[in-house]
Amino acid sequence: MGLQVYFLRHGETPFSISGGFCGELDLELTDPGKAMAEEFARAYAHMPWQAIFTSPMKRTAATAAPLCKALGMEPQVREGLREMSFGDWEEKARDEVKSQYLEDYIRWMTEPAWNSPPGGGETAVEVANRAMPVMAEIEDTCSNGPVLVVSHKTTIRIILCQLLGIDLGRYRDRIDCLAGSISIVKFDEHGPLLQRLGDRAYMSDALQERLGT
Repeated sequence: MGLQVYFLRHGETPFSISGGFCGELDLELTDPGKAMAEEFARAYAHMPWQAIFTSPMKRTAATAAPLCKALGMEPQVREGLREMSFGDWEEKARDEVKSQYLEDYIRWMTEPAWNSPPGGGETAVEVANRAMPVMAEIEDTCSNGPVLVVSHKTTIRIILCQLLGIDLGRYRDRIDCLAGSISIVKFDEHGPLLQRLGDRAYMSDALQERLGT
């Protein structure tokens, strides 16, 4: 069968609706976000999962919880799967950041691989440097069968760029990742192969149609 990694972005949160900056904020899922997690579990509980990896945040744990409960599996929590830290921009709306940090924001939008939000924010390179060892661990320990990775919008996009040879500075321009979406990468003799990107077909129409980022 070979290794397939299913990257699942956590379900809806208040900030995935508003588009505000939320990296280190440890938010709960909204009710529709919880419904996304339940629908994912119903759609994918039949698969022979080898392992389930999550970030340590509440929103990823809650997204993985229904599937873990259905399968009787424990998630493997990895710090490297956390969302990008947005430093001083945490909790702020994008328009507020543009107004208060315009020069920093322009630099970050132009080249996020090497420019970070002020106040301890991370660059895309720094996120890749902590996330890719988790991927190496998965390749080393789960060589056969599907593995689920429940993580965050920016982190998943950066991992996918790194796996597929896409410039990390273009992660926002090349990869889309809505709340609750699935992207699948197969690993074979030719390296990582993207088989699915940003799929939410398992959801009800009402959940698919919800607005958000």
